[in-house]
Amino acid sequence: MRPVTTLFLATTLVAGGALAKLPDASPEAKEKAALTKAENAHKDKIGAYQLCQSQDKTAKKYLSSAEGKGKKAASLPPCADPGKFVPPPAATVAAAPAAAPAAPAPASAKK
Repeated sequence: MRPVTTLFLATTLVAGGALAKLPDASPEAKEKAALTKAENAHKDKIGAYQLCQSQDKTAKKYLSSAEGKGKKAASLPPCADPGKFVPPPAATVAAAPAAAPAAPAPASAKK
């Protein structure tokens, strides 16, 4: 055999183990993942709120200078404060249905 073919076969056999399916996560791991997802979503809301505040501050400065030049100022929409983080209830995470495997088709009874 050629060395290239041997190398290809060896890497194929080794890489085959990496393609194995991992077992499902435990309920505790799923709950922790859901909590982390909720925390990250809340952090995104806080970031958007802070960005809105800074944009409002800049817009107010611009509009005040525009009014001095005789231009009509537009009103700004209010920023929505996300409030404090409230973790989702554990029952919601546990009640979320997991993806059920597809049921096999019934065998036909033809003879």
